[in-house]
Amino acid sequence: MSTLSFIGDVSATECPVVDYREPHLERTRAILKKYPEIQKLSGTTLTSFFWATLVVGSQIALTYAVKDLPWWAIAVAAYTIGSVLNHALWVLIHECTHNLVFKKQWPNQWLAIFCNLPIIFPSAASFRLYHLQHHMYQGRWDKDADLARPFEARIVKNITWRKAAWLLLFPISQLLRVPHIKVKFYDKWVFANQVVEFSFLAAVITLFGWKAFAYLAFCSFFSIGLHPLGGRWIQEHYTTHAPQETYSYYGGANLVAFNVGFHNEHHDFMSIPWNRLPLVKEKAPEFYDTLHSHTSWTKLMLKFLFDPKMSLASRITRHK
Repeated sequence: MSTLSFIGDVSATECPVVDYREPHLERTRAILKKYPEIQKLSGTTLTSFFWATLVVGSQIALTYAVKDLPWWAIAVAAYTIGSVLNHALWVLIHECTHNLVFKKQWPNQWLAIFCNLPIIFPSAASFRLYHLQHHMYQGRWDKDADLARPFEARIVKNITWRKAAWLLLFPISQLLRVPHIKVKFYDKWVFANQVVEFSFLAAVITLFGWKAFAYLAFCSFFSIGLHPLGGRWIQEHYTTHAPQETYSYYGGANLVAFNVGFHNEHHDFMSIPWNRLPLVKEKAPEFYDTLHSHTSWTKLMLKFLFDPKMSLASRITRHK
C-alpha cells in the first residue's frame, strides 16, 4: 500500500490522492469470513414506513402551527425542532435509496418522494442516482458526488467564516456538483419527484402562507448545514486521523437520526437497515473498536470550522 500524496502534507485546496482501493470491501469479506451470521441481519424493515409517516405528518403539523408566528420564532422553531425532523427524513430517504424498507424498488422510490415533501428541494430521486455511485466509487472525482469540487476548496480554503458559509449553503453546493459527475441525473423518478414536491409546496403556500414555506426552507438548510447535525457531513469522510477515510459516530444523536452515525458499518454492509446496524459492531467489535470514531457532532463541527488544518480538501481521493 502506498500513497501518491500523503495526508500529512496539509493543503487547504488539494486533496491527497492514494493508489489503493477503498477499504470497505476487504473488511466486509474479513468480517463475514469470521462472523458469517452477520449476513442474516440483511433485509428490510417496515418500521421505517411507520417512522416516515410519523415524521412527515409531524412536520406538516408544525408547518401549520408556526404560520402566524413572528419571524424570529419561526427561525428558532426551524433550528431546534424542524431541522431535526428534516434530518431524520434525509436518513429515511437514504434507507429507501438502498431498498431497505420494502423488498421491491418502486415502493421505496415512492416512500422516498413522500419523505422529501417537507424538504423543499426535490432531491430524493436524484440522491438515489448519485449516492449508490458514492459507495461503488468512493473518493473518485468523476463518480463520487460526496466530494467537494476543487473550485469549492479553492474558494473556501481553511478560512473559518468561509467554511461556516459553505456549511450554511451546503444544499446549494451539492447542486453545483451535479454537472461534474458522470451519471444519468434525470429519469422518470426525478420527474415524478419534482412534480410531487412542487405541487406540495404550492399547496403549502396557498393554504398556510409564505411564512409556512419559509419555515420549511429554514428547516431544509439547517438540517444539513450550519447546525450540530451538520457535523454528520464532516464525520462521515473528512479525514481527522490519517489514513482512515470513513468514520462512525457513536453519540446520543443517533437516537433521533436512525443510527446514521454507524457509517463504517453501513459502508461495510449496505444491505443492513438502520435498526440492525449497531448489531454489526456488537458482533464484530474488534473490526470497529480499532477504528477512530466520533462521539460529538457539535465538537467535530467546531473543529472543522476553527482548525486551520481542516478544509474541504481534508478528504482521501483516488484515480481510476
